[in-house]
Order: sequence, then C-alpha cells, then structure tokens
Amino acid sequence: MGEQAMLDTDPAAAVFAAMPGPARACALRLRGLIHEVAAEMELTLQETLKWGEPAYLPGRAGTTLRLNHDATSGQCRLLVHCQTRLVEEWRARFDGRLRFEGNRAVLIDPTAEFEESALRACILDALTYHARRRRQGRAIARGVDHG
Repeated sequence: MGEQAMLDTDPAAAVFAAMPGPARACALRLRGLIHEVAAEMELTLQETLKWGEPAYLPGRAGTTLRLNHDATSGQCRLLVHCQTRLVEEWRARFDGRLRFEGNRAVLIDPTAEFEESALRACILDALTYHARRRRQGRAIARGVDHG
C-alpha cells in the first residue's frame, strides 16, 4: 500500500500528514515495521490515536507503542509506557546502536541509518511484553513450587 493510500485510510492520517517530510518518512517506516512484526507474531493490532499520536495496541500480549516526532530536533520517537522496563532492557542491549530518552522512548534520527534489526527487536519486545512477563512469572512459580 502506498504512502498516500495509508494516509487516506488510517485514524492517524492527519498526524502523519502534519509531520515534516523526513520525520513522516521515518514514522511511516516505523509504522510499517510495527505491522510487519505483529503479522509475523499473528497478533491483532489496533491502530488508533492516544494523546493525539499514532498508537498501536497489541491487546493483552503486550504494551502500547506510540509514534511521534520532536519538532525541535526532528527526531522520531518510538514510545512505550514509562512504567515498563523495556527502555532499560533496550539500553543494555542496543547502547551505541540506538539512542534513548528517559525510560519511555527510542529516538530515531530520520537522516541517519535506520537500525531495522534493533528496532524490530524492540517492537517485538513491546508487542509481547505482558505475555513474556506472565511466562517468566509462571516459570519462577514452578521453580519455587519444585524447589
């Protein structure tokens, strides 16, 4: 589906359209990557707006991803809920490859190399965040029960 067709059919059309060219291209590339990863995982994704930003809700399996851009720096942001440990985990895994903002965002320079493999891993982690935590909790409980 071409960029114009996407902009005509999704709830975030006005948000993407208002972004400057490089930021829009970056955000749309991230959007496509989010949809690709969700499809590979056979997850149903709800695309909507949260706080006026494109948001991708994976249901009970994961945590919401949001996209925005910083008008001052021109950076794109891939945001997750600040109470998850995702950015902390990503910082440990991808320091030097990705840049981060606090405990809630990956910063992507639209003029720099697109770190697709690292971003794909981040998206996968977010889309499966709660499912992974539940599995880890059950594994720990089984270890305690049998220990």
